[in-house]
Amino acid sequence: MSTAVQTLTRDPRSILNGLAKRVPHLITSEEPTLWDREIALLVRDNPIMTRQTAERLLGQAIAYTITAMQRRGVDMGVGYTVDVAVHQLILDTPLYWAFCAEYNDGVYKHHAPLVRRRCDGLVLRTAELLRENGFDVDDELWAKDEASCSPCDDKVPDSH
Repeated sequence: MSTAVQTLTRDPRSILNGLAKRVPHLITSEEPTLWDREIALLVRDNPIMTRQTAERLLGQAIAYTITAMQRRGVDMGVGYTVDVAVHQLILDTPLYWAFCAEYNDGVYKHHAPLVRRRCDGLVLRTAELLRENGFDVDDELWAKDEASCSPCDDKVPDSH
């Protein structure tokens, strides 16, 4: 008799909304959840972006941000496509601080990108790290930039 092993997939929307206890002041009647807030900001700042694309990007950005925090010292990087949503999370500083408090032991995780992009397959290796960390990977989004990665400077302590 074999026992089926079920792998639980981490849900970026639930993870993001779970941070509301740390930043209740960001919740409004117009954006009743943190997920709604970040989607609204992505669409606002990228007028040709659809809500569906914003949701796909945000989910991958959350997966990347948490994986980078939980896999300290591991070489990771995103391509331009997903990085748009990573930057959105970082720019919403109260929310980003809540991520750091919850997933990086309360230590601020710096974002220190290198100026030159790497072209060595790091984007697809990063997507595999997300998968190993329990997240669904939107392969289409990661493949768009597979040859061009924006890694962070490893000389900056605890950065992504």
